[in-house]
Amino acid sequence: MSLVGKLSAEILIVAPHHEHHGVWSGRPHHFSNVSPGKIKKVHLHEGDWGSVGSVIEWHYVIDGKDQVVKQVVESIDEENKAVTFKVIEGDLLKEYKSFKGTVQYIPKGEATWVHWTFEYEKLNKDFPHPFKLFEYTIHLSEELDDHLVQA
Repeated sequence: MSLVGKLSAEILIVAPHHEHHGVWSGRPHHFSNVSPGKIKKVHLHEGDWGSVGSVIEWHYVIDGKDQVVKQVVESIDEENKAVTFKVIEGDLLKEYKSFKGTVQYIPKGEATWVHWTFEYEKLNKDFPHPFKLFEYTIHLSEELDDHLVQA
């Protein structure tokens, strides 16, 4: 059984892709307003919002459990509307040696696809693949879309 894994999925969104990308790349602290039942708070630990190298701390609830993760913004690609985060501290590192997430917005005609990828290495074979967190993240993107459409 491999310890290294990759999950990938795409969902269709309605709100303009640049609005979605703007929240993930530069205003993730808005998620506590978008989904207060899931995201308790997001704060900037180091650097500036919207800058590569910034460290962001997320306090969230998944499966009724409070979780904390600290991640560094590894890359922001404005041309391809993509953001990559690398986990550097927190609850995820109790089960994973490394964990990285990338979100990209892909316009196709009048539609836009949100493409999520998680790349990770488990600490050992007994830890689960992060399917629950992946589904949680997809739902968070859907909630952001609903929020932006209503705004």
